[in-house]
This record gives sequence, structure tokens and C-alpha cells, in this order.
Amino acid sequence: MEVEYHEEYVRNSRGVQLFTCGWLPAGTSPKALVFLCHGYGMECSGFMKECGVRLAAAGYGVFGMDYEGHGKSMGARCYIRSFRRLVDDCYCFFKSVSELEEYRNKSRFLYGESMGGAVALMLHQKDPAFWDGAVLVAPMCKISENVKPHPLVITLLTQVEDVIPKWKIVPTKDVIDAAFKDPVKREKIRRNNLIYQDKPRLKTALEMLRTSMYIEDSLSQVKLPFFVLHGEADTVTDPEVSRALYERAASTDKTIKLYPGMWHGLTAGEPENVEAIFCDIVAWLNERSRSWTQEDRLRKLLAVPGGKFIDGEKNGEAPVHGRQRRPRGGLLCGLAGRTHHHAEM
Repeated sequence: MEVEYHEEYVRNSRGVQLFTCGWLPAGTSPKALVFLCHGYGMECSGFMKECGVRLAAAGYGVFGMDYEGHGKSMGARCYIRSFRRLVDDCYCFFKSVSELEEYRNKSRFLYGESMGGAVALMLHQKDPAFWDGAVLVAPMCKISENVKPHPLVITLLTQVEDVIPKWKIVPTKDVIDAAFKDPVKREKIRRNNLIYQDKPRLKTALEMLRTSMYIEDSLSQVKLPFFVLHGEADTVTDPEVSRALYERAASTDKTIKLYPGMWHGLTAGEPENVEAIFCDIVAWLNERSRSWTQEDRLRKLLAVPGGKFIDGEKNGEAPVHGRQRRPRGGLLCGLAGRTHHHAEM
């Protein structure tokens, strides 16, 4: 199936210009929507292109956004002042796409790799009834001890985080070497100038650490259907916490698959196995994709305790001010920029 690609620059609520992109099956309506949450230092248009193309070729509408300071988005390079701000930006964009007229009856899935897995889980927590499922690839539910600084170092860094938040002083091992098994793929990633390859900034590292600890402590609050995939030889994020997620989550529909001998970069560093991995992902999505009527959505929203009705929908969050309905090409609340379309095979 031919795939249509588009990209657009928009602004978030803080006035920062963000890059968004998407892949659609050409000439047909997607059977469901998949929203990409990329990992630390990564980006969507290049690093996650294969994921977007494969899922779109399987019939899905796939949408991604480079976080503030990541990839083609503006902001201090790979600086995460607040992890929740990052989640809010994703929520605004993903919800704006979902509310377009042609997509309102489509299933909505989150897809998170590594740190993006934490983003996906926090998006679910932010609005539990909105999402129909999540694919979590080596999710950052806990940072492995192999790449985490010593506790004494963390204590020292915490004391100065508000003084020098953007300093690149966090000691860490080379994550690219640790994450991607295939040396050819590893060098391709190193040549991608959009991928951040310097030392982590102080505030960024501490925000990631705190978020992973928070996620680990709140695994029992996960209620949406999910499929978690993890390489058993991963030394970047801990596969045992993916096991814990599977065991402790309150979800009634949950699946786990651990891949013996595979590393952290399942979809980018395992070329001999990537076909089988995406077959697993597409099969899981196919079984859960459906068309939703307004009544279906209302019943689902009513099933979530403590929600509120806002603008005709039950939701725990206030609506984003100034959002307007846009035709395809203008997808995010904020100021739309240039949009590009072309076909991919």
C-alpha cells in the first residue's frame, strides 16, 4: 500500500514552534489512529519513519510530534524543564487530530518507545477514557542501573538543578552503544543530526529519573488495553519493570512479549527481527481497531469515575482555549505553519 506523508510546524501554548508529521494510507480512510511518542533525544520524521511507514502501510493513520527541544522543534536542545509540559503538548496535538471530523469514529492508540512509553502512560493517566490502547516498546518505567548515575551523584545534582538546569554535566554511558545492537544501524543513528548525542542536561536527567520513579510507583493505575514489548537483554530500561507493569496493571486486556537476546532498540537495532516485531504490533492493533459511534464513546466516558462534562464530553481536563476545527493539514491547536505532502512506498 502506498503511504502519504505530511508535516507541519505549529506553536504550543508557550509560543514554541513544534514540528509535527504523519503517515496515511494513500487513497483510503485509515482504520484507526496511532500516535507516536518518541524516546529521549530522538525525533519522528527520520528515526521513527520506518515505524510510521509500516503502520500506515498496514492501514493506520500515524501521527507524531517532536517534543520541545527535540528534532526539528524549537527550544533548547533536549532540555526538558517539565515532563508534564511535554505530555501536555502531546495531548493537545493528539486530541486535535482525533477530533477532526473524518477521525472522530476511529480507535485511538498510543505508541511509545523508551521514554515515549512514559509519555504514553502519562497521557493515559491524564485522560483515561480517551485512549483505546497503547503499544509500549521498551518503556521507561524504570531507568536501568547500568546507565543511572550513582545515588550520591544524583543527590549532589539535585541540590544545584535550579542554579544550572541546562548544564550538560550528568555523567552517563553512551546510550546509543547500549541501546542498538546492530553496528550499521548504530552508525546511521549517529549520522542523524536531529538526534541529540551530547551529555544529558541536568534538569532533563532529573525529570526523566523522577518520571520513571513516578511511573514505577503508579503501575497499578494503568487501566487501558496495552501491549508491552521488551528485549530481555535491554540494559537501558529494565525489562523486569515491564513484567511488573503487566502483573500490576488494572487493565483487563494486557499483553506482554519479552524477546530473548534482544536489546533496547527493538524496532531500530534488530534488523533480523524487525519484521516479526512489527507483525506482532500490527496483529495486536488489528484485533482492537474498530469504528466508534457517538453512543459508544459516551458509554466509555461515563464508565470513568470522577470525570466532568466539558463541551458535551466528559473529561477531567479543561478545554484548550482558542482551538478551532481545521481541515487536514492544520492539525494542532495553535498557529499553523507550512505543510508538506508527498507519497512514500
